[in-house]
Amino acid sequence: MTALKLTQIGNSVGVILPKEMLARLKVEKGDTLFATEAANGVNLSPYDPEMEAQLKMGREFMREYRDTFHQLAK
Repeated sequence: MTALKLTQIGNSVGVILPKEMLARLKVEKGDTLFATEAANGVNLSPYDPEMEAQLKMGREFMREYRDTFHQLAK
């Protein structure tokens, strides 16, 4: 566990993430993190949960129509 301190950034309040945490998340300056509610607080992740759901639906669609896509590719 790492304690993070809140700091004033313009009219907002922000948190500075240590280099080690950025490396573990595989993000850098300018990237987007997504905060999702969890039972024990909030999770930060570079992966958009909505995008993951859309990708899952797309994979299911492609799997369902695999034969059709195969025929179209000929």
